[in-house]
Amino acid sequence: MKKLIYTAIFSIIMLAAPRAISQSFDQPDASPLDIAMYRSPDKRPLIRVIYSRPKVKGRKIFGDLVPYGKVWRTGANESTEITLYKDMTVGDKTIKAGTYTLFSIPGDKEWTVILNRDINTWGAFGYKEEMDLARITAPARKTSAPIEDFSITFQPATDGADMLIGWEQTFIKIPFTTAPATE
Repeated sequence: MKKLIYTAIFSIIMLAAPRAISQSFDQPDASPLDIAMYRSPDKRPLIRVIYSRPKVKGRKIFGDLVPYGKVWRTGANESTEITLYKDMTVGDKTIKAGTYTLFSIPGDKEWTVILNRDINTWGAFGYKEEMDLARITAPARKTSAPIEDFSITFQPATDGADMLIGWEQTFIKIPFTTAPATE
């Protein structure tokens, strides 16, 4: 009889054990993390952007969820991070190779894109203008089709790449070149 009781207790414990030792994981982020990478023709990395991708989900984005004229993290969650693997020219500034935070100030007609030295920040809440390295102005353009997920990508350009940032029905283009700026 003892053997039967021990066997029953052991069986119950073994059946319950997988539930007791299983892991509990958080739900995935609503705005998943992504990476956009641009490589030179010889396959060496030139630019990498790490960012989170919120969805439109039927909302009005620019001028509402993302107000015009205010600093935005350029994505969701942590501030967007950009790494240049070699010195590059952005706008009229030569930027040294390194990792920076990418902020923007969206507008109806144009955006200001900001490369900032303050890294490992969350959102734009702690944005410090005195840490700006460069500000680049780009015209706001209309997309040919709506973009549900906030997106950053690159397209080849002469001596570098154009970074495209798009969401909803708006996109901007920022040129990055490997040629030094003329001072």
